[in-house]
Amino acid sequence: MRKTLAMGLLISSLFFSCSGKKNDSNNFVYCSEGSPTAFNPQITTDGTSNNAAAHTVYEKLVDFKYGSTEIVPALAESFTISEDRLTYAFKLRKDVSFHEREDFKPTRSFNADDVLFSINRMRLKEHPYHKVGGGSYEYFNGMEMGQIIKDVTKVDDHNVSITLNKPEAPFLANLAMSFMSILSKEYGDYLMKKNELDKIDQFPVGTGPFVFKKYVKDSIIRFKKNKNYWGEKAKVEGLIFAITPDPSVRFQKLKAGECHLIIEPSPADLEAIEKEESLKLLSGSGLNVGYLAINTQKKPFDNQLVRQAINMALDKEAYIKAIYLGQAIRAKNPLPPTIWSYNNEIVDYEFNTEKAKELLKKAGYPQGFETEIWTLPVTRPYNPNGKKMGEMMQADLAKVGIKAKLISYDWPTYLKKAREGAHQLIQLGWSGDNGDPDNFLNVLLGCAGVEAGSNVARWCDKDFEALVSEAKLTTDVAKRSQLYLKAQKIFHDLAPWVPIAHSKVFRAMSKSVSGYQIDPLGGDIFKKVELK
Repeated sequence: MRKTLAMGLLISSLFFSCSGKKNDSNNFVYCSEGSPTAFNPQITTDGTSNNAAAHTVYEKLVDFKYGSTEIVPALAESFTISEDRLTYAFKLRKDVSFHEREDFKPTRSFNADDVLFSINRMRLKEHPYHKVGGGSYEYFNGMEMGQIIKDVTKVDDHNVSITLNKPEAPFLANLAMSFMSILSKEYGDYLMKKNELDKIDQFPVGTGPFVFKKYVKDSIIRFKKNKNYWGEKAKVEGLIFAITPDPSVRFQKLKAGECHLIIEPSPADLEAIEKEESLKLLSGSGLNVGYLAINTQKKPFDNQLVRQAINMALDKEAYIKAIYLGQAIRAKNPLPPTIWSYNNEIVDYEFNTEKAKELLKKAGYPQGFETEIWTLPVTRPYNPNGKKMGEMMQADLAKVGIKAKLISYDWPTYLKKAREGAHQLIQLGWSGDNGDPDNFLNVLLGCAGVEAGSNVARWCDKDFEALVSEAKLTTDVAKRSQLYLKAQKIFHDLAPWVPIAHSKVFRAMSKSVSGYQIDPLGGDIFKKVELK
């Protein structure tokens, strides 16, 4: 711990020596929790990577209004939807500049070619960039966007039409998600000529409020203000991500004035933060769920009784008390209770060691079995301490005869192996991306998500799938809700997860910070922050 803190403070001092002085008003320092897996939101799903690219470098055709889930125009200045809800027409903004890099200077503004390039990279196998970086588009494929979108058409340089094969109720909200970010076709062509296609995912060029400058793995990410930004320009000249996995170290660096804002303070530090005169603490209801996913494609977890036994063996209330320190509520559904269509009639599995043993015996495992639990290597809003939770889960499972070995990896490796299905039991969670139930039920539990990698339970149930698919065909919220209520009942009975908790979201920062709002969709967005 001391060595970690000392190293963190040393690295932080190096940041400030580069920017001139501690608390330099021209540079905003954000103590983040982990390293991004890439700098292209098309190929990432984790919040760490979204913060580092989607909310800084890139933009979409439409976006969520800052601090809300209201959809507003972005790179498209306006849009219309046909009466049959199959055609979406977008009028694009003019004179929007892409970022410059030392080795690349754009010769034209954003236009329809960039929209087609970006969407078709994910959609078309023959696209020259489709297989770059492995060709894995977890969101796009998990949400079946390739089947939903029939065609993307360039009407002229500043008008694009997207035609669907069938109506899709959450389609516009899906377009506002990070994976629909718009990349530069001209930059892609430039990299192709140099035979450096992989750079498009690691050295990003977008239209957003910040320009990517430098990344040192597990240490620092540097951005500068985009002075050619088409909208309201950023308030700070520089943005620095100081990668600091340990939440206690983040708090110490905040107190020392070495960061202006920290993500996910430890629940144990919340009281101390509130007592610090120079600091302030923001909190909000998290649109999230933390869970233990059960790989249903591996024995003995293909047995429903085993999965139900695990649900009964784990003491969720103890985890909420010891790990979240009460700053969370017990989960029983894959949806958080703050989202419409939440099924409040579901009765959660009781914590009952003896009944869990009976179920294991009935399933053919009277002596239990051996397995692995993968524990989160980073703090997440839905799980502030994966290792400690893993130790408590390990002890609970041992009481019913299940001997669990704890495993973990660095964050990018953890996610990669999870997508591949290498795990047996794995801690994960989700913060909603668009405020629609489909973003939880379809992405995390739909059949397409198994191959795409977003469904880490690798669970595909035809009855659940039919309900979720039908719900997307209508915009009638009441009808959709009824279908989602039934889908949650199937989820509960077949138990592909152990839903653990829905947590509050906290951010701690210097009182000199203004303009920051907690994003209901879980991101950290700095385009309006300033230091006073």
